[in-house]
Amino acid sequence: MNLRTIKKDIEFVTNEFLSDCITLSDYSAGNKDEQIKELVDAALALAGTSFDKVNSYPAEGTKAYFNELNENLYKGFDELYQKLSALVK
Repeated sequence: MNLRTIKKDIEFVTNEFLSDCITLSDYSAGNKDEQIKELVDAALALAGTSFDKVNSYPAEGTKAYFNELNENLYKGFDELYQKLSALVK
């Protein structure tokens, strides 16, 4: 896995989540905007942290480092999606 692929994965997952947040905001008639904003802020923070980690990777053990980074990224977005799903119900 190269850096370009990892960065594209971060962008893709973040953009998909933000798109889902915008869609929910459009259909919720404004009564959940504050909660959605908190989720958007958390997603942007997670993406920013992930990009920082990608840009400052260690010289040795990069495969394990990037595997852990990917795992943390998807785990973090899974938690955010669970919170977003709770808002839909």
